[in-house]
Amino acid sequence: MTFYERLQKETAAARAQLYTVPQLTDGLRGDISRETYIAYLTEAFHHVKHTVRFMMAMGARLPENKKWLHDAIAEYIEEEKGHEEWILNDIAAAGGDKEAARNATPNLETQVLVAYNYDYIARKNPVGFLGMVFMLESTSTQIASTGADAIMAGLKLPKSAFTYLYSHGALDIEHLKFFENLVNQIDDPEDQAAIIEVAQNTFRLFAGVLSAIPHQKAKKHAA
Repeated sequence: MTFYERLQKETAAARAQLYTVPQLTDGLRGDISRETYIAYLTEAFHHVKHTVRFMMAMGARLPENKKWLHDAIAEYIEEEKGHEEWILNDIAAAGGDKEAARNATPNLETQVLVAYNYDYIARKNPVGFLGMVFMLESTSTQIASTGADAIMAGLKLPKSAFTYLYSHGALDIEHLKFFENLVNQIDDPEDQAAIIEVAQNTFRLFAGVLSAIPHQKAKKHAA
């Protein structure tokens, strides 16, 4: 079993729990309101805007013998720059106020997800952040395009309101292959344990982020 296969196996329970969250399961069916979709995008903005910063913090704290990871971190940073602005543009295209979203205070659950990763990078093991990368990319490859199609059809919103979801559906399939090759080169047992720990915990924390979003099902109109 490769380390990537072990990572998938050891996070299966936490991943399955994420997929019981009503905001997610209803979203995959397109059965959410426009307000719920905008609320989801707002929380996404408030954690995605930290992705490049997370990567920079990780790179800065790597010991000399782990500096070979810098090339991968640099590639991730190049890919992830500006994605938070895509989310704000999607909010505007969906009829929301992007500046209100930018300036909003994120839900506590979103703040905890962000704080957990900064703390883990700074206090425990910076390599562990790759567990958060796995959580985000494995989730988005499974839900992004499916959810975008369903929500767009259900709410009759323009495709321009789904830039973030559509881009990640396709993009993260490539990212996951890159990620698989990367983590299979990590053979330090402490680093492997850190990646698994962060992945398990961030699946749980992300479930909390989604659960905290005010949720309304799509409004049904009589024929």
